[in-house]
Amino acid sequence: MEEFIEFQKEEMDVNLMPPLVWAYVGDCVYELYIRMHLVENTKMNVHKLHVEAIKYVKAKAQADILSKIYDDLTEKEKQIVRRARNAENHHLPKNADMTDYMYATAFEGLIGYLYLTKQNKRLKEILERSIDEK
Repeated sequence: MEEFIEFQKEEMDVNLMPPLVWAYVGDCVYELYIRMHLVENTKMNVHKLHVEAIKYVKAKAQADILSKIYDDLTEKEKQIVRRARNAENHHLPKNADMTDYMYATAFEGLIGYLYLTKQNKRLKEILERSIDEK
């Protein structure tokens, strides 16, 4: 993913951030990736793009993707996933099972962490897998 926003913090600083901050960033990064993938590879109108994007970004889909790629994550990445999954979140999901929501938060946390620590090659690998595993 082309880096167009400069992020100045070092990995040590990112490690000290609450995991929900990683997920907050990861949600944006993942949704942008999915939208760009759809725009690049389809000829749908905006409404259909939105409907198709939801299939990738809803909590159940993200939880399923994480379960499919989990065994291929490094120990450090698994630790990040656990921290994000176990983060205390007082938000109750509207359209998702609480377990799926926790694992979707974990997936977004991983995406956000990789983005914030500028691990762009690994981030790209996982984002590409998310398309393949959907």
